[in-house]
Amino acid sequence: MNTIQTDAVILKMDTLGRVKTPAARREQLLDEFERSGMSGVAFAEFVGIKYQTFATWAQHRRRSRKAAAITKPPVKASEPKQLRWMEAVLDQAQPSMMDQNQSPLVLHLPCGARVEIADAKQVTLAAALVRALGQPALPC
Repeated sequence: MNTIQTDAVILKMDTLGRVKTPAARREQLLDEFERSGMSGVAFAEFVGIKYQTFATWAQHRRRSRKAAAITKPPVKASEPKQLRWMEAVLDQAQPSMMDQNQSPLVLHLPCGARVEIADAKQVTLAAALVRALGQPALPC
């Protein structure tokens, strides 16, 4: 077996002249590829590896990750990802808005929004609104 020295890293070659890349270096290159946003062909050319070799490395990594995901125990569905508390306050209703017997439900939402529910028919709509506001990436 022959060896080539480049920047204090010794790379081994087999009898056919193929360079043997250490596993740690392969993983490092695959991590860089995932962060790069480049195509596999472009990345392989950029780092000086034959595309077929690089594609084989990537395929082995995908398969090992898939196998690892299958062997992991499933996450319990009953565990909430995040617990959020909401405060409900019943205000004295204005008599012109509804019957004397009912008090409105007022929801104070993020970003200063306020929803007043005066009729049972509005509950479904308000629940959908609260669920939608609970989703991430909604700006104020």
